[in-house]
Amino acid sequence: MKFSLKYILLSVFILITTISKAQNISQNSGWAASINSFKISEKTGIHFDVQFRSADNLDYLRNVLIRPGFTYFFDKTKNATVGYAFILTNQGNSFNNDLIEHRIWEQFIYNIPIVKNVQLTNRLRLEQRFIEQNIDDVFSQRIRYFFRSVVPLQKNENNFTKGAFLALQNEIFINLQNKEKLNNHSFDQNRAYLAAGYRLNTKIDFELGYLNQYSKGTANSTTNNIFQVAVYSRF
Repeated sequence: MKFSLKYILLSVFILITTISKAQNISQNSGWAASINSFKISEKTGIHFDVQFRSADNLDYLRNVLIRPGFTYFFDKTKNATVGYAFILTNQGNSFNNDLIEHRIWEQFIYNIPIVKNVQLTNRLRLEQRFIEQNIDDVFSQRIRYFFRSVVPLQKNENNFTKGAFLALQNEIFINLQNKEKLNNHSFDQNRAYLAAGYRLNTKIDFELGYLNQYSKGTANSTTNNIFQVAVYSRF
């Protein structure tokens, strides 16, 4: 069990190191996220997250993402969600230069216990993307695999209900369809993330962290160094 946690930490470190060495273009930005889940019944719930993402050097608000979904809980370790996402991209300082992407998405989450009060969250997400571009609009599909662990920084007898923690995660994105109209590669991007957080109670977490986003382009690749503020709620 202890080996599994060490493996996660080592994997995230290797990914960040490898990505940093491979970069062609470097950017710096800030993201803010509110990620929420609401239980309707024992088996059903609502997912809703909103994200705001800046352009390079915090010049302006580049992206707004709104993503609702409906969740079915198989048990305490497994659930599935289907949803819609609206993504607005501002290409400059003018509000007349916006592009919109609509997504339909499906995901499956499986939580695996690692050590006491620590679990590995595995998430597989499929996206159908309707992407507005400057020349031709594109329909594409993409698959994403994400893993995440929250590690409490103090001893807890049974459940982690309050206190400081570290959050570690990584997510890889793979293009499945019409990649030649996007970046001409199957590999789209990777996001490695390390954060310090505080669990206020069983329902709310706050996080401040660093996210390394490596994106593969047609000619150049980009490493985006992101300072992220996130709030997680569970009701």
